[in-house]
Amino acid sequence: MTTATLPPTQIYVDADACPVKDEIARVATRHGLVTHFVANNWMRLPEGDLFKRVLVAEGPDIADNWIAERASARDIVITGDIPLAARCVPNGATVLNHNGKPFNANNIGMTLATRNLMAHLRETGAATTYNAGFTKQDRSRFLEALEAAVQAIKRRR
Repeated sequence: MTTATLPPTQIYVDADACPVKDEIARVATRHGLVTHFVANNWMRLPEGDLFKRVLVAEGPDIADNWIAERASARDIVITGDIPLAARCVPNGATVLNHNGKPFNANNIGMTLATRNLMAHLRETGAATTYNAGFTKQDRSRFLEALEAAVQAIKRRR
């Protein structure tokens, strides 16, 4: 397949709890990338032909399944869901957390193991943890990481 016939890069967003929808829309608009906001509830999204609202049925992993079945090596996935990231990384997708942290083949195994260990410790009462608040610095890091991811995919193509 030549570069001219490769399908275009798309962005898939696990949108239910995504704090960076506006930032994604800005980068997608700048690069002309179709962006799928996948959720099981209706939400206000940016307007435009590039933005696709995908409403899936409620239930465990329905939105994750929709994204994981479509994301490929030319695509970008935005999620804070580590198990979803672990499903998309082997497909070759570029996967970013909401704070700009990449999930990749080098870190997804340890990240998933840590997540599972902490879940177990919380269930047994051995640990209580809280997620840190989302900061302006997180938003800025995310914007930089998304722009870098788009540029890297363009260079590969």
